Amino acid sequence: MSIAALYSTRDYKDILSRVSFATAYPAMVLLTATLLVGPWNWIRKKPNPVSSDLRRDVGIWAGILALVHTGVGQCVHLRGRPWQYYVYGPTEHHHAFPLRHDAFGFANYTGAVSALLVIALFATSNDYSLRTLGTSEWKKLQRWNYAVFGLAGAHALLYQQGIEKQDWRFVAVVIVCIAVTIGLQGAVYTRRRRGTSRESNPAI
Repeated sequence: MSIAALYSTRDYKDILSRVSFATAYPAMVLLTATLLVGPWNWIRKKPNPVSSDLRRDVGIWAGILALVHTGVGQCVHLRGRPWQYYVYGPTEHHHAFPLRHDAFGFANYTGAVSALLVIALFATSNDYSLRTLGTSEWKKLQRWNYAVFGLAGAHALLYQQGIEKQDWRFVAVVIVCIAVTIGLQGAVYTRRRRGTSRESNPAI
């Protein structure tokens, strides 16, 4: 529903721009949700298994939308020249270092690395990988979701502020996602540390 609403309400003239926009924000919200399931369960003192169907399903949909957005996004700003998302073109002023190191380049690199990590998480988000790698190693790999989130957040903010000058309401969506995730994750981390400290130093 949200994808259809975003797609139909945009005033972009071409399909690619609409699809890119309509998949970006739902992907960010779903990615945020994957990082809130665990802390929310912990705060409510509910079971928090290593792998749960809810978190996995949300993560899969977040990954699908993120990869669609990434693929389509390569064709939005520089039609027919996707490599110039990452290197300076021949018509641009001379750069001794050819890789893009402006805001546009940094936004694209953060998005691309985030997408590559999503593919790795996709490939291991199954019971077979969990059994093969073991709980500890599988969990270490899945924690790269934090890096995906951080890179996706940087990508979104750079595009919104430095490239597309997006409407403040959509900027607010990204900021709220980042703030809520950091806040809830931080609260759980702090409570866990306090609990560990009390166990190791019980009152006499």
